[in-house]
Amino acid sequence: MSDQKQQQKINIELPEEVADGIYANLAVINHSASEFIIDFIKIMPGVPKAKVKSRIILTPQHAKRLVMALNDNVKRFENAHGTIKDYGKAGIPPINFGRGSEA
Repeated sequence: MSDQKQQQKINIELPEEVADGIYANLAVINHSASEFIIDFIKIMPGVPKAKVKSRIILTPQHAKRLVMALNDNVKRFENAHGTIKDYGKAGIPPINFGRGSEA
């Protein structure tokens, strides 16, 4: 047996019904001592009600890894395509307007 770590290969399947994705333009993030909950929501202008389209529950460690991966991808995107404009001050609700809570 080799002293070198062997990389484990993971076979990831993407079912057809998931491959199309779900559009969301708002995310509400909450947390407890043991998990982060991200609700992805589609909110439409002039419509007072919106539905959660998807909920993702992560451990704190995976939430931190997600933040690092998103930061890395945003930097790479901006290097290739230019700075992403922040329209948060233009009346568009922020992506994280929810407050984290301890449960």
